[in-house]
Amino acid sequence: MEQEMKYFDFEICGVKRKLPYVKIKDNLALASFVCLSDTELVQAVAPELVKRLPEVDYLMTAEAKGMCLTYEMSRLLGMKEFIVARKSKKPYMQDPMECTVYSITTQAKQTLFLNGVDAEKIKGKRVALIDDVIATGDSVRAIEELAKKAGAEVVAKAAILAELETVDRPDVIYLKEHYVFRPNPDGTYTPLHSLND
Repeated sequence: MEQEMKYFDFEICGVKRKLPYVKIKDNLALASFVCLSDTELVQAVAPELVKRLPEVDYLMTAEAKGMCLTYEMSRLLGMKEFIVARKSKKPYMQDPMECTVYSITTQAKQTLFLNGVDAEKIKGKRVALIDDVIATGDSVRAIEELAKKAGAEVVAKAAILAELETVDRPDVIYLKEHYVFRPNPDGTYTPLHSLND
């Protein structure tokens, strides 16, 4: 008999979703939030995040889940472009910079690359780092390192959702707390505010 898929009821900015629980370790699960192809949700949350940003010259994100959100935010801000740190070194890149991080979501090390041309654009500029979810902050830390290497001033870190200890960070702008969960033997899930809970 197939096990019935369990969902977390989620709502943000009037948009409701049923997020499937996904075990990433024996004692850890996520309510899988993917905004990459969710036009309705991105259009609902982007204006709210834009309102909370300080003055910025560029938005910067990592490939791939934050890209649609960053696109919509840059459009609302009247920007002609935004900056993307890529997950692989591309042949078109000139003098790329790189930074390696461990991601709790993908459970793997990731190396991010910034094209030297993009690095030149943000040198001396005010940059806001954008992501869909900030959990441990490792991915954002990697983008921040790349931005600083390029000589940019990081003036904001913003995400739709914050998880774990990020909820208490004064340097992160977010719209809603999102939980990670402990799977229980009876098939229920207990929300965690910290990996130490």
